Amino acid sequence: MSDAEKAKSSLDPMSARPLYIQLADIVARKIESGELAPDRPIPSENHLADEYEVARLTARRAAQELRERGLIVTVRGKGSFVVERPPTVARDENKNAG
Repeated sequence: MSDAEKAKSSLDPMSARPLYIQLADIVARKIESGELAPDRPIPSENHLADEYEVARLTARRAAQELRERGLIVTVRGKGSFVVERPPTVARDENKNAG
C-alpha cells in the first residue's frame, strides 16, 4: 500500500470529524471503487474495529451511517452486505430517463 493509499484509509483522531464518519467514508470509497462488491459482505464490526484500531461502538456507528447512506443492508445473523445498486447510480439513471 502506498503512502497516499494509507493516508486515504487511515483515521485522524485529531480531526473535528467524528471517527465513525471517517470510517464510513473509507468503507464507502471501497464500495465505490469496487473493492467491496455488490451483494458481498463488508468486514464485520469487530474486524473493522481491530483493523482501524477503534472501539467496536465506533465501527457499529460507521455501519449505521453506511445504512443511512443506502450503501449497505444488514441481515440479522448474517452480517452487512453492499447493496446491489448504490443510490447515486439510481439517481443518475432517473435523471437520464427524463
